[in-house]
Amino acid sequence: MPLKIKDAGLRLRVERELRDEFIETCRAEGKAGAQVLREYMRDYVTRNRAAAQQELDLIAKRRTG
Repeated sequence: MPLKIKDAGLRLRVERELRDEFIETCRAEGKAGAQVLREYMRDYVTRNRAAAQQELDLIAKRRTG
């Protein structure tokens, strides 16, 4: 699989305690926090893409129908 270029950033604000616990847990698993977040984002998109598209289709149908 070819490497994908990471050309966009995401900045979010969370409670310091949550951030610290997240980083500690990632380190314990030998993973970088960014890696874990990318994995979660991919999984979330995969699980929810179809449902989100259905909702968008319903909205479009209501507007035109």
